[in-house]
Amino acid sequence: MADVTTTSDPMSGGAALPWLPLGRIVNIDGRGEFFIREHRHADPTTPTVVLLHGWTASSDLQFFTAYEALAERCSFVGIDHRGHGRGLRSPTAFTLEDVADDAAAVLRHLGDTDVVAIGYSMGGPISMLLARRHPDLVAGLVAQATALEWNGTLRERLRWRFLPAMGAVLRSRVAGRFMKKFLEKMLAEGHGLRQYIPWLRGESQRADIGTVLEAGRALGAYDATDWAGSLDIPAGMLITTHDRLVNPRKQRALAKALGAEVREIGTDHLGPWEQPDQFSSATIELLSLVSPLGVDPES
Repeated sequence: MADVTTTSDPMSGGAALPWLPLGRIVNIDGRGEFFIREHRHADPTTPTVVLLHGWTASSDLQFFTAYEALAERCSFVGIDHRGHGRGLRSPTAFTLEDVADDAAAVLRHLGDTDVVAIGYSMGGPISMLLARRHPDLVAGLVAQATALEWNGTLRERLRWRFLPAMGAVLRSRVAGRFMKKFLEKMLAEGHGLRQYIPWLRGESQRADIGTVLEAGRALGAYDATDWAGSLDIPAGMLITTHDRLVNPRKQRALAKALGAEVREIGTDHLGPWEQPDQFSSATIELLSLVSPLGVDPES
C-alpha cells in the first residue's frame, strides 16, 4: 500500500491547502485500488467514522471543512467513490449497492467494525445501503442533505435524462471557467475558504466524467422508501433547509423514516462550503448522538 503525501499537490498549482489527513491507496483483491483519507485517534476507545461523499464530489471536497474537528474526536476513513476524485475507475455499469460493497471491502481490509457511516447527498444512500447489506460493520448512521429516493419529481427525472448533455459540458473547456466563476461568487471576498479556490478547482478536475455519469444513473435508480425504516441502528439527519437540489421536505421524510435525530443548517446543497463552521458543528453533534461509544461535541 502506497502512502500519498498531502503536503503538496501538483493540481493545486502551489495554492493554499487546507489540513488533510494522510492519503493512501489500498488495493482490494478482486475490486481494485481505492484512495482513502485516514486518521487514527490516539485514544483507541473513540469511535471510527466512514465518510461517504456526494455525487461529483470527493472525500476531500465534501468533508475537508470537518476533517480537523473529526480528528480531534474520533478515527475516520474517507473513501473516494468510483470515478470521483482519485477513486476507482469503473469501465462497466454499476449500482449504488456496488459502491456500498466497495466501502465494506475497504473497511474489512482496514479491520474496522462498528463504524458510524456519515453520508452526504449521494453518500446518504451509500451509507444506508452499507448498513443494510453489511450490518456487522455499521453501528450508527448520519445522513446529510439526502433523501429516500431521487427520481420522484419531474425535475429530478429530467436531471437524469439529460446526463449525456451534462457529460458533454463537463468535458468541455467551459466547465473550468464556470467552476472558477461559481466558486468566486459563492466564496466571496472575506469568506474563510476563498484562499482555497485554486485547490478546489484542481480537486474538482480529478473526476472521471464517464464513471461519474454512471454514478448519477445509479443514484437516479435508488429508492429506499420500502426499507429505510427497517434499519435498526441509531440515526441522525442533517437537513439543509435552503437546499434547491434535495428538497428539505424530502430530507425530512427520510429523517422520519429513519427515526433520526435532526439538526438543521440554513444553507443550500453546498453547506460544507457555504457555512463550514455550522456544518462541522452539526456533524459532530449528530455523531455524538448516534455513536455507540459517545463523542463529546465540546471536546
